[in-house]
Amino acid sequence: MRGESVVVVGAGQAGCQVAVSLREQGHRGPITIVGDERAAPYQRPPLTKAYLAGETDLAGLVLRQDSYYDDHGIKLVRDERVIGVDRQARVAVLGCARTVSYDHLVFATGARPRPLPVPGAEHVLNLRTIADADAIKQKLDGQVGLDVVVIGGGFIGLEFAAVVRKLRHEVTVVETQPQVMQRALSAETAKHLAARHRSEGVEILAGKSIAAVKEGFVELTDGTVLVADLVVAGIGVIPNSEVAQRAGLAVDNGIIVDAHLRTVDPRIHAVGDCARFASPLTGGLTRLESVQNATDQGTTVASAILGSAEPYTALPWFWSDQYDVKLQIAGLTDGHDRTVTVGDPAEGRFSVFCFRGDRLIGIEAYNRPIDFLMGRRILEAGSSLTPEIVARPGFDLRTSQQQAA
Repeated sequence: MRGESVVVVGAGQAGCQVAVSLREQGHRGPITIVGDERAAPYQRPPLTKAYLAGETDLAGLVLRQDSYYDDHGIKLVRDERVIGVDRQARVAVLGCARTVSYDHLVFATGARPRPLPVPGAEHVLNLRTIADADAIKQKLDGQVGLDVVVIGGGFIGLEFAAVVRKLRHEVTVVETQPQVMQRALSAETAKHLAARHRSEGVEILAGKSIAAVKEGFVELTDGTVLVADLVVAGIGVIPNSEVAQRAGLAVDNGIIVDAHLRTVDPRIHAVGDCARFASPLTGGLTRLESVQNATDQGTTVASAILGSAEPYTALPWFWSDQYDVKLQIAGLTDGHDRTVTVGDPAEGRFSVFCFRGDRLIGIEAYNRPIDFLMGRRILEAGSSLTPEIVARPGFDLRTSQQQAA
């Protein structure tokens, strides 16, 4: 197995990690990464923060220097797409009609922005790639006081809003749900995050929908008209699974894989944003969009290709930096039915412990990094913390480890 050829379809965080982990684990066979961007694999999270703010450039985002791929015998095919996979012949078909043979193929195709389904969507920019970020920077550079409308109050939208506000532009966030981060955060954490944005002068219009986008303004369904020099949308993504589907693999909101990240074809795996995997945490199929998931799944698949039988069981975790807020989430808090808040929300330092029944399923740490770090440990170990324990006066994770084993 260590001499077999591997083709990685997609040159993002997950795809790069597959190749790097294969070499680190002793794989000696040919490795080819096919990516549809001209840039070498790079980090995406800083696009909404440091890159947009001008604090770093593309050279500061790349995951590995070009010399790494040459030195480790990894062929990086840039600005090219895999348009088909012949599973019988075991070849990937590129857009230029060239084929690349494989013994193992890994889909790491990521996801693309969900299009805004309203008239005038051509006036809306997205923020997913370095090209997207450059297009937005071009609009902002040298300008002050632009009216910027952000459609979507999720991670991407709010991180973008924070940076643009710090660049001294007027920002309005339009969110269809009753609160920002509706699907990602508890009501308590979301409320405080929204308040932090409002304290910086960001206008948040929750429970509102877009009717149309026109040159210079945005119309809402309630008749409100917003002046808009720039409109950026962050309303979720669609997993890139079309090639896998055409190859006869199971697809449903992502490429379906088992606990080992294998598709129905044992020679083909899927990782990262495009993979919908069997999760022991949810008891069903789950698709995650995070650097941690992409990195850990890339390492797991590399091990699987080299013969490991270990399933993917990594605890999910996420983070977001907005102004002076460091929001860190351990576990999956979606579906919680009870929360307990520890710390002082008024001082902007607190953690929300999210439970489903009596079972702790996640912790949202708002400027409380120690709770995040320790929370990860106890969740990975199998927490025995109950809402009653956490709600006790003076509860502190640092002195309660014996209750969390």
